[in-house]
Amino acid sequence: MSAVMDGVAPSLGQLQHWTRIMGLAQQTILERAATLASGQGKAGGPLAAAMEKIAEIQMESTQKGMQLWQNLMTGMAKNGAAAAPLDVSALPKDRRFGDTAWSDHPVYSLLRQSYLLMSESLLRAVDSIDGLDSHEKEQARFVVRGLIDAMSPANHPFTNPQVVQRTIETNGENLLIGLERMLADLEKGQLSQTDISAFSVGSNIAATPGKVIHETPLYQLIQYSPTTKQVYETPLIIFPPWINRFYILDLSPEKSFVRWAVEQGLTVFMVSWKSADATMGETMWDDYIGAQVDAIDTVRGLLDVESVHAIGYCVAGTTLAATLAWLAARGREDIVKSATFFTAQVDFSESGDLGVFVDSQQIRLVEQFMTDGYLDGRYLAATFNLLRGNDLIWSYVVNNYLLADAYSPFDLLYWNGDTTNLPGKWLRAYLEDLYRDNRLVQADSLSVDGTPIDLRRVTVPAYIQAGVEDHIAPARSVWKMTHHLSGPCRFVLAGSGHIAGVVNPPEKRKYQHWTLEEKVGSLDEFRAAATETKGSWWPDWAGWIESLAPEKVAATKGRVPGKGRLPAIEDAPGRYVRMR
Repeated sequence: MSAVMDGVAPSLGQLQHWTRIMGLAQQTILERAATLASGQGKAGGPLAAAMEKIAEIQMESTQKGMQLWQNLMTGMAKNGAAAAPLDVSALPKDRRFGDTAWSDHPVYSLLRQSYLLMSESLLRAVDSIDGLDSHEKEQARFVVRGLIDAMSPANHPFTNPQVVQRTIETNGENLLIGLERMLADLEKGQLSQTDISAFSVGSNIAATPGKVIHETPLYQLIQYSPTTKQVYETPLIIFPPWINRFYILDLSPEKSFVRWAVEQGLTVFMVSWKSADATMGETMWDDYIGAQVDAIDTVRGLLDVESVHAIGYCVAGTTLAATLAWLAARGREDIVKSATFFTAQVDFSESGDLGVFVDSQQIRLVEQFMTDGYLDGRYLAATFNLLRGNDLIWSYVVNNYLLADAYSPFDLLYWNGDTTNLPGKWLRAYLEDLYRDNRLVQADSLSVDGTPIDLRRVTVPAYIQAGVEDHIAPARSVWKMTHHLSGPCRFVLAGSGHIAGVVNPPEKRKYQHWTLEEKVGSLDEFRAAATETKGSWWPDWAGWIESLAPEKVAATKGRVPGKGRLPAIEDAPGRYVRMR
């Protein structure tokens, strides 16, 4: 950063401009907060307290802003040395400001501290607004956080010291390359996050050997080839979420849960959902529940077994719970030996960040983006990216467009960008019935194929996995499943979040997980008493599966894809995963 530290930095005029912009944004939102407060109820009481709090925040912010300018002038008077900064130690550490220039150079230090001050003030202002319910307040915080993320000086070419330095070094070529990349991304309607040329579905991802042995208009069923001479008699069928591609569980071989499960001696089947198109405009939740039952019956018939182990991930886990309730109501629950839930919710009363988007107004907005009865998957991908804007949007804006860094090959990000479309009717009903109205945990409130369902009827042994850092299906929300199912439940809390907390092969020796043998009433009690184990939870799950059904058979005949009653249709991973 020598050029930056030698004085190549925003001019005083540019500095004044950005400080003015941030100040105006802060003032606008604070004034809007005051307006909202003044429109709630009568004068006095909570209203007066809210307006008094906003005025206090405005005054405090003004005083701190004046102190920042005084520090800058003092530092410049000392030949450019940075003056003592304001105390921002109470604010979260921010990777965007890791470069030393953000602290050592008085100009960049001022920008950083002004931004952090504005961020803290705006969020405090939102929290001070009375008259909003918890959902409305979370929506307000989400909008303000998005604005704050976008306005970071790290996201702009003339206020980011690394970008200034790179622009000097390349004579501006980085900005030209970035512009070309941005235009290409706008044309395809999606932000590039990785080198997509480094991956090929069926070659170096989704490459575990197997065959498609069953197909419907909604899904293909893949059977994987055994790698052990004997396999467990009870097979495993995996239901991945249809909001993404199934190969999140079959990434590169060293990360593949599918490969690992096969190596443990399980006969593994995977459902590959079809990405929605105009032919699926009438597809509803009943169809996905029916597909799960059809897949289970197909595997039972192929291998001549009474039951299967079933895994449901995310939305497919929620659906698996409903499927089990339907089977219980029909007297068929015994066709599932065990149910494993990866980061799945059934009680949406504390559903996490996605709940911000779920009310009647937001659902109507989602419908406006639907075409021919389905939602383009790129809209959903953008929504998930917004939940972690700094990590999944702005970091790539800086690295790809401003710094023009080379794209890094990362299989997880390739999968993240490989979007799937969603049936419109299913999506609307799912958002309304589950996220908004929380009907799945209301006995007999929902019906499947004309049969009312009640989760309390489910007695199948359940393995419930949650991620300690999951922002999509928070651990506190996943935990609630233990109170709604009537069978024995083993709850396991994994390190990391919605994806890395699940896809954590033992060989990597990453993260940790927590288990507890005795039954407790709350997640807090679980955390207080649980045993922490370093590394992956996968071996714990495999031991649990074996304890339920230890019997083994030879890996011959129907245990080999295409050698049993169902002929192979095509090689894994099949056609559906490649459909757009």
